[in-house]
Amino acid sequence: MNITATNRLKLLLANKQQSLLKKGLKGIEKENLRLSEQGFIAQTPHPEKLGAALTHPYITTDYSEALLEFITPPFTDIHETLGFMENIHQFVYDNLDNEHLLATSMPCGINGDQSIPIASYGKSNIGTMKYVYRKGLSHRYGRTMQAIAGIHFNYSVPEALWPALHQLERSEQTLSEFKSSGYFHLIRNFQRQGWIILYLFGASPAICKNFFKSRPELMAQFEEFDNGTLYHPYATSLRMSDIGYKSNNQSNLNIDYNSLTGYVDSLSHAINTPYPEYAAIGIQVAGEYQQLNSNILQIENEFYSTVRPKQIIESCEKPTLALKRRGVRYVEIRSLDLDLFDPIGINANRARFIEALLLNCLMQDSPEMNLADFKMHNANQLTVANEGRKPNIELIKEGQPIRLQDWANDILDSMQAVCDILDENEPENYYNQALIEQRKLIANPDLTPSAQILSKMREENKPFARFAETLSLQHAQNFSAQKLNAEDTDIFTQMALDSHAKQQEIEANDTLSFADFLSKYFSQK
Repeated sequence: MNITATNRLKLLLANKQQSLLKKGLKGIEKENLRLSEQGFIAQTPHPEKLGAALTHPYITTDYSEALLEFITPPFTDIHETLGFMENIHQFVYDNLDNEHLLATSMPCGINGDQSIPIASYGKSNIGTMKYVYRKGLSHRYGRTMQAIAGIHFNYSVPEALWPALHQLERSEQTLSEFKSSGYFHLIRNFQRQGWIILYLFGASPAICKNFFKSRPELMAQFEEFDNGTLYHPYATSLRMSDIGYKSNNQSNLNIDYNSLTGYVDSLSHAINTPYPEYAAIGIQVAGEYQQLNSNILQIENEFYSTVRPKQIIESCEKPTLALKRRGVRYVEIRSLDLDLFDPIGINANRARFIEALLLNCLMQDSPEMNLADFKMHNANQLTVANEGRKPNIELIKEGQPIRLQDWANDILDSMQAVCDILDENEPENYYNQALIEQRKLIANPDLTPSAQILSKMREENKPFARFAETLSLQHAQNFSAQKLNAEDTDIFTQMALDSHAKQQEIEANDTLSFADFLSKYFSQK
């Protein structure tokens, strides 16, 4: 019996199981550049009081030593997720001395590629691998674009929903297969509709001219906002445009999102396929590693996408192998800009909207995709990133042009039933409130964060760097005016100490040479 996803909600409602849509797990990862008192990217090492970036579960670094990454555990209640993120911020500010965090996604305070220090993770093999991977990224794409910050929204569908759907749809797959298939079903629909995240929440319509110091040829494609700022007048999220990964090898990858096996196989193929341009860089030069390998992708994380299927990895396990062995556990939504008006970069309203959108993607029909579909969805994303607020802008839906506003309203209309279920028997209609709030932004593009940023820059007569720095310092002053409570301070302090001890233990227990370690890592099957 073939039940399409358009009937999923009806099946749940008919069997009074709609409440199973509630209590999905929500986690957040957030990147933040550390800046010096003078407003330049920090050249100092990762603060020791925060713990070891290699082993701390919640406070680490991303590409750069100055690019902090904060990670929350997953919670069913978004207030707990955001509360944990706020505590991380407070602990970090309690230990940052004279530095502060940049509140925007697009970096400021950069003085060319070499001003961005690559993150260091100690002398262990796994720490060296992380460093060499980042060194490879610098050769392939440059360091500047790696300093762009964002928010990743991690969402796990409620576990109890899977066996219920499996039974109601009379699936012949195993429950594990059905679950992974369902996540790819969700992912394909998010790739079709995910552009709406850029329109509603995009907060990077402008860029410091200094961002292009290492690649001045890219400046010609932008208009000048003022002496220090470039922009597109109707841009929403230049972070999600093609200014970053300017790489033909990635744009031509045909990653299969129609099944778990197809995804793992196509991604593995890219990791194992040599690329002449990268071979010219060399793997070892004068005895120093320049990259992990000279293939299209060094490892899975190099493939840039707006959404990833994820499984928790074990020590030194390849992510594709974790997926192959244990299936999909959650999805990682990667297209959110930092909200520079919010001290922690995201609020509950946005998080609830995204949760409802993802559940709706699971409920809707989700045909398989081919390369042409994938390129069409990418083209829609670029259109919204660069000119999403342009009057009567059109996207392509199923091969036909459609006004962005019309499609956006269709998406929100289709989310109504899911929001009603999520609000059912709850004291507050939080999900409906989130929906109502976003309808206002569709009706009036001037209310979007991207439009608000440009409007305030004009009103205050400030270039992007100064505007970003002003808001960043306001957030810093607010955190500096208070302290984390003693109990949570003790917990975070102990975690920092434990992380240093764990890194030392890893380093002490290494027995393989780095070359043998890499060989063993990549030969995992």
